[in-house]
Amino acid sequence: MMKLRFLTFLLIITAPAFTQSLNQKIGSAFTNLKNDSQLKYGQASLTVINARTGDIIYASNEKIGLSPASTLKTVTSATAFNILGEDFRWETSIGYNGTISNGTLKGDLIIRGSGDPTLGSHRYAETKADMILDKWIKAVKQAGIEKIEGRIISDDQLFGTQIIPQGWIWQDIGNYYGAGASSVSWRENEIGVTFKAGSKTGSPAKLVSLSPSILDLRAINEVSTGPSGSGDNVYAYSAPYTEVVYLRGTYGLDLNKTIKISCPDPALSLAIELRNKLLASGISSLTASTWRKLNAENLTFEPIAKILGSHESPSLSQVVYWLNQKSLNLYAENILKTIAVKLGKAGSFDNGTEEVKRFWRDKIGIDPNSLDVLDGSGLSPENKVTTEVIARILLSVKKETWFNDYHESFPLYNNMKMKSGSIRNALCYAGFQTTADGTPVVFSIITNNYNGSTAGIKQKIFRVLDGLK
Repeated sequence: MMKLRFLTFLLIITAPAFTQSLNQKIGSAFTNLKNDSQLKYGQASLTVINARTGDIIYASNEKIGLSPASTLKTVTSATAFNILGEDFRWETSIGYNGTISNGTLKGDLIIRGSGDPTLGSHRYAETKADMILDKWIKAVKQAGIEKIEGRIISDDQLFGTQIIPQGWIWQDIGNYYGAGASSVSWRENEIGVTFKAGSKTGSPAKLVSLSPSILDLRAINEVSTGPSGSGDNVYAYSAPYTEVVYLRGTYGLDLNKTIKISCPDPALSLAIELRNKLLASGISSLTASTWRKLNAENLTFEPIAKILGSHESPSLSQVVYWLNQKSLNLYAENILKTIAVKLGKAGSFDNGTEEVKRFWRDKIGIDPNSLDVLDGSGLSPENKVTTEVIARILLSVKKETWFNDYHESFPLYNNMKMKSGSIRNALCYAGFQTTADGTPVVFSIITNNYNGSTAGIKQKIFRVLDGLK
């Protein structure tokens, strides 16, 4: 009994001593980072919390709102787990209005979207584009439809026509990571672009193909050949629903890579692809369109009267895994809008961000002003979040039944489970770690407006975080 009391006494006196030592260790390293020449005109913030007690181990500039870049996805995905649930699935339905007579559908074939960002994605066995299209064509044939007198319509009205959040910049929205959040997504709203480098540096790079080349999209190629080893520096400049995209930048002399750009109208792309597949199967229709296009032309259509089939997405846990592993902005934005719909609001970015702020205010008392965001992915440089907020949210999820799935979604950087985030001159990390004495901690670190190389600031951030090991 005396031995047990003595061990307990040792734990009581050594735990605060270790915490104090860790505080000093982290504090010294973070002071060095703040005083580094790369942050001469920049800012840095750090919050480290003991995940067992909830006490702050170290904090500096923790209440200053900074651009969190993709570490904001940790907030969006945690909110989704709380509100939607780990087993939530989106459902996309296909059906028709009108009647079928002698093999002819006297009406429209309609794809009704619910916001599934994985529809047609290559990341899951059950979401691949050909598999979904074949399943739908089989359902059409089983219904006895041999000809369609109406239209193939993608019903993309659930999220409205604003598919790009406020604050996203022109250089981003034409590229794959700037794809819009439509309630009918398709192939992760990407188009592959194939180039052939010129014969020497500075010569034009030849545009070989767009894939899929379904939309009537005019690509104006201004890409030149970059030096060997310079890689992919191609940027696409376009807008939602446009018919023109400008391709600029350089494509490395030794590069052999398909560039990804954003699809301006994924709902229309799906409708066209389905129409083409039906036609190849011997089933013709008049045209392919979307709710947005018809609405712009003051045209309407009757809703689905008969459902022929449906497709369920992977579970939210599976979606969040790839969201955080590959930092998929599309997934984050569709989740944000889905949160709004789930709570009875219109599927807009504004409603989604307001519901995120309201949720964390009510759950753990976070001041909504410390979570000033325009999107769910962190791509907008106008987002301003404190490291204290991110760390507090990470702390709150530790006790949830779905924590293991959430934790598993975090990549491994510097041998630490943490989500990275980077936009122009901003580099951030947030995650989980166990210290040398077995203390679990959560942390968030943000640097904004650094100068010099990203590789340089990254290694300096890692030196700070090494103190948590």
